[in-house]
Amino acid sequence: MPMSPQTRAVVDAATAAFPKLGTEVLDAAEARRFLAARSAPALGPIPVAAVWDSLVVSSSVVPAASGTNPPVPVRVYRPADTPDPLPVVMFCHGGGFVICGLDSHDRFCRTIANATGALVISVDYRRAPEHPFPAAVIDADTVLRWIATHAEEIGGDPTRIAVAGDSAGGNLATVAALLARDHAGPRIAMQLLMYPMLDPTRSAPSHRENAHGYFTTADHLRWYWRQYLPDGTSTDPHAAPLLADPSGLPPAHIVTAEYDPLRDEGEAYAHHLAAAGVAAEIHRYDDMFHGFMTMSDNLPTARRANDTAFAALRKALNDR
Repeated sequence: MPMSPQTRAVVDAATAAFPKLGTEVLDAAEARRFLAARSAPALGPIPVAAVWDSLVVSSSVVPAASGTNPPVPVRVYRPADTPDPLPVVMFCHGGGFVICGLDSHDRFCRTIANATGALVISVDYRRAPEHPFPAAVIDADTVLRWIATHAEEIGGDPTRIAVAGDSAGGNLATVAALLARDHAGPRIAMQLLMYPMLDPTRSAPSHRENAHGYFTTADHLRWYWRQYLPDGTSTDPHAAPLLADPSGLPPAHIVTAEYDPLRDEGEAYAHHLAAAGVAAEIHRYDDMFHGFMTMSDNLPTARRANDTAFAALRKALNDR
């Protein structure tokens, strides 16, 4: 069925306000300038109990590509009306490993904090192409390990940790879970992966079916992966999690969208987990597109998807 008029209007507005990556805009700095120059939405911040920025000293098990790794900036959100100790969600933002940051996902992180009753720690990982793979992986792993050892200092519970991320952040969240499993990291209660970007080959049918006309395009994704993996391909499961051994990973709640080029790889990852005995739920939202969950002010389906995902996250963090 064709996209509904309401969703089409949102897609067209989002497309008009986004750079034509991979075709007309090829420079990451230019793309970031384009996005920074957009008019900010006339929405006030969602109230939470407290928000603060901090730096986490690098301590990843992944070797630095060269030199030493700098501290990782994070932003911490404390939800309203919740007593210590709080569960903790490490959140990695989307943006194709190249764009977006703490500010672009600020409202979304506030929503997660209030909906789950958890401290949300948003990771300002290094971005490509200035810092290609594995820099972002190192930063996500660093923050997860810091949470495990320092959560109590900020009112968190190191025995109740989840990882979450959208798009490229979904990749980093599940790779952080892989590293935690393989290198004596913390036990992870759940992975919340929202339309995760997992396959640099971009070979799934949805990449062709939804290549153009639905906000995120095949051109965008090709360009993103070229920035993150300059050699063009990777067989490293820390870049391409579909190649990883999924046994022993945390349960996953995976959100996909009908009109998303990434739809099939997210669902393939859920099947990959399930085949190894890992509990994995697929929640596909028809009539939706890549990035829709951060647009709940305009899309009732996004509000429903958020409610379902955050309820699952809250349950996983409180079931012990």
